[in-house]
Amino acid sequence: MDWQAIWLSVRLAVSTTVILLAVGMPLAYWLAFSPHRWKFLVEAVVALPLVLPPTVLGFYVLLAIGPRSPVGALYGRLTGGMLPFSFQGLLVASVLYSLPFTVQPVAAAFAAVDRKLVEASWCLGVSRMATFRRVIVPLALPGIATGAILSFAHTMGEFGVVLMVGGNIAGVTRTVSISIYDQVQGLNYAAAAETSLFLVAVSFTVLALTYALQRRVWAIWPMS
Repeated sequence: MDWQAIWLSVRLAVSTTVILLAVGMPLAYWLAFSPHRWKFLVEAVVALPLVLPPTVLGFYVLLAIGPRSPVGALYGRLTGGMLPFSFQGLLVASVLYSLPFTVQPVAAAFAAVDRKLVEASWCLGVSRMATFRRVIVPLALPGIATGAILSFAHTMGEFGVVLMVGGNIAGVTRTVSISIYDQVQGLNYAAAAETSLFLVAVSFTVLALTYALQRRVWAIWPMS
């Protein structure tokens, strides 16, 4: 078992999930409540990683963060390093690649909140931010948790985007999926099977939690 690659994947997945929750929840709120007729264009952009081949997305991310790009050049001046083939570059790519897995479930959960409750809160003089914190978020919590879980699992299993942007540098960019690929290439099937079984267990756990949240298990077994 390549624990170094597993730990790197876990660190990447946790960081990606935290960033996506911070960025994705405001975007999901806007998609759920905005009256703008052209918001479907934003929805299409958010969903684009679902249909784009990972290599295509990885290629454009690599161009966008390369040392000759404005973003890459600015990062180089500030840090003296490069985004491609670094953990930070992997993080940028993972956030973009997993964006729909956070935004879509959260936006659906926000849209499912009874509008009358939201409007009643506004009529009582509660600000929009306070209404969001006290009314919308608690009622949409299962959807928010689903988005976080799916984003974490999706990042754990990334391959194409990670390989394009980060390459295969041990301890820096070699994630668990790339480690499995290396083990198979080296004909080390026993190690590949062991690591793959770990990912299967993670995926099954994630799906079980997701379906449990969708069925509102917490309504039957409320947290104390």
